[in-house]
Amino acid sequence: MNSESSRSHSIFTIIVDNSTVDEKGEQHICMGKLNLVDLAGSERQSKTGAVGIRQVEATKINLSLTALGKVISALVSEKENHIPYRDSKLTKLLSDSLGGNSKTIMIANVGPSEFNYDETVNTLRYANRAKNIKNTPKINEDPKDAMIRQYQDELNKLKQELAEQMKGVSGKGGVNKIVDERIIKLENKERLKEMEDKISKEKENIKLRSEEEKKELEDNIKLAEDEKLKYLEKLQEKQAEEEEHNKNKEKILQKLKSK
Repeated sequence: MNSESSRSHSIFTIIVDNSTVDEKGEQHICMGKLNLVDLAGSERQSKTGAVGIRQVEATKINLSLTALGKVISALVSEKENHIPYRDSKLTKLLSDSLGGNSKTIMIANVGPSEFNYDETVNTLRYANRAKNIKNTPKINEDPKDAMIRQYQDELNKLKQELAEQMKGVSGKGGVNKIVDERIIKLENKERLKEMEDKISKEKENIKLRSEEEKKELEDNIKLAEDEKLKYLEKLQEKQAEEEEHNKNKEKILQKLKSK
């Protein structure tokens, strides 16, 4: 209830961009975002006795905290499909920090006073719900790079499975075991070859699409230059016509003055 306080939430956001060039000369951009949020505490108006502007401020603070609590509950719940980020400005601003590729840390400010026991318990429950948020981080990258990386991950996974299977059957006797081992080896080789062919084909398609996009961009640039030249020619013709018109006008004025 400080008379000099705005009694509002505060968000301080830091965004860091990093650009790197790999061995192939391709540029990759990474971005990190940090939101530092200072939430105003909820207040029971019956306890604070707030009136007027302070009462309006407390009401808005409690509404935004309730909206944030609903978002956290929806993120924790496995049955909930809709996350109500747009219920308040606070949840909308924090949407990528709560349910995106992020880690959420909440620091709860509680007190030992028995008078505020109910508020302390509610705050701890609130923080516990935030603690249970589980996110599945995904790398923000170019779709082409993501597809190639996905195929490479699948290929590495198959290689690992093959190595484990071969390790499991090694050292065991019997014709049937040897036959099974060879069958597994052949099947995995076929799967690996199929995956490698798929990656190679996708790389070729990406290369062709990149060349087509480059050619289309060059054609658009050339078309824009042609249009620019035509416009300049028309502008020069118009200027010449204006100069000719001004000369004729001067001649007519000279004749009128001479008479």
